[in-house]
Amino acid sequence: MSGQHDEGHTVAGWTGALIATVGSTVAGLGVVMASAAVVGGGTGIVAVAVLVTWVLHLVGWGKPPGPRPRETWGMRVRDAGARDGHVGCVACRLAGRERRTAVVAAGAGNGEPESAVAEAGH
Repeated sequence: MSGQHDEGHTVAGWTGALIATVGSTVAGLGVVMASAAVVGGGTGIVAVAVLVTWVLHLVGWGKPPGPRPRETWGMRVRDAGARDGHVGCVACRLAGRERRTAVVAAGAGNGEPESAVAEAGH
């Protein structure tokens, strides 16, 4: 499995990066032009990039922290767990929907349910 990893490419990530690149370019032009208004405009665009990325993450176009199952690596795959929040996720915590518990395998194969709620330790 060497060389295969989840790079986290998501609609939220790419959209935010594109908007932030535009904002940084505008701010850089403002520096070259010595215009505080243009620098401020570029900084405002970067702030919009943060907000857009956050909202896209919350509606399922981002990814939770940590590794994901291979079948969810595709950029066009929405995160079904985003509505409930992610364990240890700053974006979800800021939105008031961070999950403090994780579903973990417990007692699989011995008649107990396959998953149980356990403390995440965060």
